[in-house]
Amino acid sequence: MIELESVHRIFHVGDQDVHALNDANLTIEPGDYVSIMGPSGSGKSTLLHILGLLDRPTSGVYKLDGEDVTGLDDEQQARTRREKLGFVFQFFHLVPYLTAAENVELPMVLAGVLPAQRKERLEVALDAIGLANRAHHHPDQLSGGQRQRIAIARATVMRPSVVLADEPTGNLDRKSGEDVVEVLEGLRDAGITLIVVTHDPALGARARRRIRMDDGEIVEDKVTEPGA
Repeated sequence: MIELESVHRIFHVGDQDVHALNDANLTIEPGDYVSIMGPSGSGKSTLLHILGLLDRPTSGVYKLDGEDVTGLDDEQQARTRREKLGFVFQFFHLVPYLTAAENVELPMVLAGVLPAQRKERLEVALDAIGLANRAHHHPDQLSGGQRQRIAIARATVMRPSVVLADEPTGNLDRKSGEDVVEVLEGLRDAGITLIVVTHDPALGARARRRIRMDDGEIVEDKVTEPGA
């Protein structure tokens, strides 16, 4: 479970304070599918970065699975990210000199997963995204949609409880975007909590729960049937 209690994020720009997040209160249940929408500068990416332990709130409390993670040191945050969180970004962030398989395997190598376990998880991850036949290709030999699917496999190979996706289809054509959304939404079958930041209203409307932000505040939070 994710819980934010009166979270603020203030950036100091010159002699001004910019309130990127203003009194954010939020609870997200395990296995939920949430979209976060709003105009540029509304605070949605700041919210995602705090949820992903990539940034710290100026004040307030963030609890993840009942643990207050607000004051964790850098090493503790890194361990929590590695064990519980997966990230999918607009521009893939694949390592260009590694193959698709090596990119997916990288988080397991860094976490010290044994080779036999890595091999088994890697095969499952590549099969799940339909790219086992591209395992030995480098990123520049893959289409945009294929690269994003590899990025999703990398984000989930450590079996996180939460996946955070920041504009996951923003750099893709329509068909590739649809393929990526299908893969992301398939994560729910494994009980993964899916949180998607998007400018695309069609993508945002697919989520069961839709959060809208404006000027650093959560101005709408509604639950509805996907596509309604």
